[in-house]
Amino acid sequence: MKVLLINGSPREQGNTFTALSEVATTLNAEGFETEIVQLGKKPVPGCIACGMCGRTGRCTFHDDPYFQVMRAVRDGIDGLVIGSPVYYGGPNGSLCALLDRVFYSLGRELQYKPGASVVVCRRGGASAAFDRLNKYFTILNMPVVSSQYWNMAYGQTPGQAKQDEEGMQTMRTLARNMAWMIKNLKGRPEAEPRVSTNFIR
Repeated sequence: MKVLLINGSPREQGNTFTALSEVATTLNAEGFETEIVQLGKKPVPGCIACGMCGRTGRCTFHDDPYFQVMRAVRDGIDGLVIGSPVYYGGPNGSLCALLDRVFYSLGRELQYKPGASVVVCRRGGASAAFDRLNKYFTILNMPVVSSQYWNMAYGQTPGQAKQDEEGMQTMRTLARNMAWMIKNLKGRPEAEPRVSTNFIR
């Protein structure tokens, strides 16, 4: 069993990484393999609605974070955790650019896999960023994994999040809840044929 974690911070060893590492360590203790994909500092293109992924099975852009996520998803993951710092009350823009492409092009493979988001901030905006990330899961039939509190931690300089004892406990509880959910989910519900409408008809 494997869980993929995406670090949406440009800082490889920053507080988002600290929070995700707490999740990963607990998942490992629960018998799960984990992989953390680092977004990095390079520009990440957003979706351009070209439809290439529908024709070829992959996004038209060739950036490393996308292909790392695609490989992990297609190799078989059982759960997904997305982590981001908070920028102006929302997730990192580069992360959202990546996620728009990932969820559009790999949506069929991600359906019904438990997902969770983790956000880290200095002071405020965490709940708005948390809400934004959770919308990716709820449009794809992905069960959202909860914790004892919203999945957020606090810290400004690298390593400070480790001092947020409640935040770190929230990460560990999240990981145990994800492990429990993955181990206990059986099969999929029967789905109706898809109906797609717009606001005109």
